[in-house]
Amino acid sequence: MPSPRVEIHYCTGCRWLLRAGWTAQELLTTFGDTLGEVSLVPKKGGIFTVYVDGYMVFDRKTEERFPEMKELKQLVRNRISPDMSLGHSDSVVKSQQQQQSTEDVQQELGSSKDESNADNSCPNY
Repeated sequence: MPSPRVEIHYCTGCRWLLRAGWTAQELLTTFGDTLGEVSLVPKKGGIFTVYVDGYMVFDRKTEERFPEMKELKQLVRNRISPDMSLGHSDSVVKSQQQQQSTEDVQQELGSSKDESNADNSCPNY
């Protein structure tokens, strides 16, 4: 089986070469010779997308943010070696914690909003 190939597509107009290079360095440091190749692919149009063997694991435009390195390492690991331990990088990613916290707050607000709406006819409350 050929070694996995990671491609990091980045926008040259946005000057994301350093971010792409740092990402490549982190992946190579973490996965060592488990990876066959990490390629930087210059593009235009605000692109920052990471592929593993042609499969998109992260897209900045879809997620509306850059990946956290811990998160990206988990996504790459899940494609190339799901049983591999990442040590401290296996913990929950901050953005996932924040998203869960936001959903919890929204859910709490939604339930209290429904309760208060019973007595108030205004749709804004």
